[in-house]
Amino acid sequence: MTTGLKTMEFLRLGRRVRRRLNARSVSDQLLGDGEEKKKRVTLNIDTKMLKIGFIGGGKMAQALARGFIRSGLSKGEMMLASCLPNDMSSIDAFKEIGSNTVFSNQPVIDHGDVLILSVKPQVVPKVLPELKNYKKLLLSIAMGIPLASLEKALPDGTPVIRVMPNTPVLVGCGATVYARGKYAGDKEAEIAEKLFSSVGLCEEVPENLIDPVTGLAGSGPAYVYMMIEALADGGVKMGLMRPFAYKLAVQTVLGAGTMVRDTKTHPGQLKDDVASPAGSTIVALHYLEEHGLRSAIIGAVEVSTKRCKEVSLNAEKK
Repeated sequence: MTTGLKTMEFLRLGRRVRRRLNARSVSDQLLGDGEEKKKRVTLNIDTKMLKIGFIGGGKMAQALARGFIRSGLSKGEMMLASCLPNDMSSIDAFKEIGSNTVFSNQPVIDHGDVLILSVKPQVVPKVLPELKNYKKLLLSIAMGIPLASLEKALPDGTPVIRVMPNTPVLVGCGATVYARGKYAGDKEAEIAEKLFSSVGLCEEVPENLIDPVTGLAGSGPAYVYMMIEALADGGVKMGLMRPFAYKLAVQTVLGAGTMVRDTKTHPGQLKDDVASPAGSTIVALHYLEEHGLRSAIIGAVEVSTKRCKEVSLNAEKK
């Protein structure tokens, strides 16, 4: 833009925002095709004060534990996590929220009504045999481990749900999807959705979509962080102080995402609203198109998805 949006453009955009701010959340309507989210029958299950066991107490487990406490689904003293003896940062993090930690998985398995498998993928085969005598609900956030591999190693009839959160669950703004195993019914699905909705958006998908979701939402924060860094670098190149440039870049990305979410307007239309004829934005958009921004991002999602599929295939072979 040379001098910003014209006054009438601002007024029209403001009216559109106000009309739509009180509409349903974006999770209830898919952008682009307008299809309604499938309505699940409410089972009215009381999931408050769940005893939760974290098999693995890393940063994702810590973020989830804090979210469950904030939402009133559990309390610190009702959660137990297994950690390595030398992982003092994780031990201290759980201590801060009033939770205990142990150095083996068995006490966690005995403790939890719901078990969250939050270890690295390569550790999963070592952990699953410890669950051979239990049929508790298992929520696995281990990347690339398919439901079939999990169910094969567990007692027949064990309810398993595969969950893929992303790192913004740390600040309550995660994007999470989950897929049910063959023994997980509506009750188990509602428990999973309530838990992960406490740290952001949560949607159920078929398992074959988890890898593309990982390529987009799981890896996506890294793409956005790179864009924030690049925006700030551009500001510095043109004379802005770096702290101020980062502040503007962060707020710009946050604001743009919020506009798409809250107005339900297609991002292409919002882009057009900013690009005035012969203005500074349209020449910048032309530059980005010339240098393949869209193609690079699409390609990043593609190669990330393919890598996830490779990991899943390797897990199935073991």
